[in-house]
Amino acid sequence: MSGAEAPDFLFVKRGCYNIFMGTLYLVATPIGNLEDMSPRAVRILREAKLIAAEDTRHTGLLLKHFGIPTPITSYFEHNKLNKLDRILAALAQGDVALVSDAGTPAVNDPGQELVRAALASGYDVRPVPGPSAPIAALTVSGLPTDSFLYLGYLPHKAAERRKAAERAADLPYTLLFLESPYRILESLEDLLAVLGNRRICVAREMTKMFEEFWRGTISDAVAYFKSQSPRGEFTLVIEGKPKDEKLKWGRDELLKAVRKELARKKSAKEISFALALKSGWNRREIYTLINSMKS
Repeated sequence: MSGAEAPDFLFVKRGCYNIFMGTLYLVATPIGNLEDMSPRAVRILREAKLIAAEDTRHTGLLLKHFGIPTPITSYFEHNKLNKLDRILAALAQGDVALVSDAGTPAVNDPGQELVRAALASGYDVRPVPGPSAPIAALTVSGLPTDSFLYLGYLPHKAAERRKAAERAADLPYTLLFLESPYRILESLEDLLAVLGNRRICVAREMTKMFEEFWRGTISDAVAYFKSQSPRGEFTLVIEGKPKDEKLKWGRDELLKAVRKELARKKSAKEISFALALKSGWNRREIYTLINSMKS
């Protein structure tokens, strides 16, 4: 093409994307401690034409703290379909930043649909990495980190929660779940019944003033949180099924076996000895359980 035939603008591609089109940036924000906000995240939010936020009030406080004047619009589960066109229109004019209430957006939130829509419309999508609650909990759990499975929030209903645990029960990967303080005890009890007495790290209030990492077995976690008034959002990191080890039976499985043996008129001593060989529970645990059942 000759110089006379060249268009008025220079059409240059970045990968397969026109550089004159906006970019959708997925900006990770702190999960608690504001010092975890990266300089790049601050710059991207300041330079964007628009910020799409899960909760504008929550994100507004963050923007005020860092002196970021960028316009903000809500984008959450119940308005995501109505907002897609507006956000895509904003991308035609410049860069847009997507943030969640805390951590990395588009993980377990409606941001994933915006990502798909932006890519389908030919826009570039780029990450601005930073805090992530599941990864933060995994790295300090003391459990294997070479292969893991993130399964998001556990279902609210007990039956569905147990089914979710059953689907992962035979997998060798470290398991990651999220849970609220309102269901943490019930969820731990269900996980114990389905997965058996595995090792667990329970993380809550990460990077905040009352940050806590509780490590032990699931049965011990049940006992511990029965004595607490749980607060904050919880991340559960649970041992996968060992390849060469037999896991302890779940409490429900053990109770069923104990009742069967009691029906045969066996003594607590006989039952605790016999089931200790099969269940992975020690004799003292089983003996105490039998006596508590009798009382």
